[in-house]
Amino acid sequence: MLTRNTLAKPRQRSTLRLAVGKTYFSLKRYCYWLFSGTKFARNKGSDGDVPFTVFSHQTPLLRKLPKVEMWLQHNKVDNLKTAVKKIDGVVVRPGETFSYWRLIGKPTARKGYKPGMVLVSGKYTSGTGGGLCQLSNLIYWMTLHTPLTVVERWRHSYDVFPDVNRTQPFGSGATCSYNYIDLQIRNDTRQLFCLHVFLTDEFLVGEWKSDKPVQQKYEVYEKDHLITHEPWGGYVRHNRIYRRVLEGEKVIREEPVTENHAIMMYQPMLAESE
Repeated sequence: MLTRNTLAKPRQRSTLRLAVGKTYFSLKRYCYWLFSGTKFARNKGSDGDVPFTVFSHQTPLLRKLPKVEMWLQHNKVDNLKTAVKKIDGVVVRPGETFSYWRLIGKPTARKGYKPGMVLVSGKYTSGTGGGLCQLSNLIYWMTLHTPLTVVERWRHSYDVFPDVNRTQPFGSGATCSYNYIDLQIRNDTRQLFCLHVFLTDEFLVGEWKSDKPVQQKYEVYEKDHLITHEPWGGYVRHNRIYRRVLEGEKVIREEPVTENHAIMMYQPMLAESE
């Protein structure tokens, strides 16, 4: 069963404290990139080197979200076009680690990034490079369907919008913020993996490809989903993410993936009997 975690009421940090904290963690991340000894993926390959598709997925570029102006989403699309150029085709060799931010770099206006939607303490605002979480969400979800190892992933602390046509379990994404809230994926296998991402008129599309077939398949699902009413008055959404590993039709094992706890920024729908 899911452990009942009581979350404290969110505290508002001062602008100075937020700036100092961000600088500290950002410098710490730069030091890690330089001195950790981690072998980061940086080279790109061609489709001919990786002919086997392991898993693919797509997510819609534009969604009608409550109180979110559409120009923010159109700018997000432009930001995604700029970011995918940095990571499309990157090859993750055995022993290498994919780092989302090390490859993309800092999203700045000088690089062509526009103001897009960003979430701060559960509220949306505009920020340069906003919307890139859609890309990290996609990569994380696809990676869960491969033998690659997720070594760093940050969950969303807030559940901002109600479920509308949700096709994936709650909490199956990965938030990002340059550079210390990163998504890192290590290749512990003996084969090459290549990330392919691109945009169509309607979708952000991605796929992991490999130089050899992957015999196992993966099914990702949630358990123990519940919503709790906290003593301070807010609602918190909880669940656990698992995956089944299959060979053919046979389930060979089930693996825990992550546990999620997110403060809801909307009122949950209650049954009529309640």
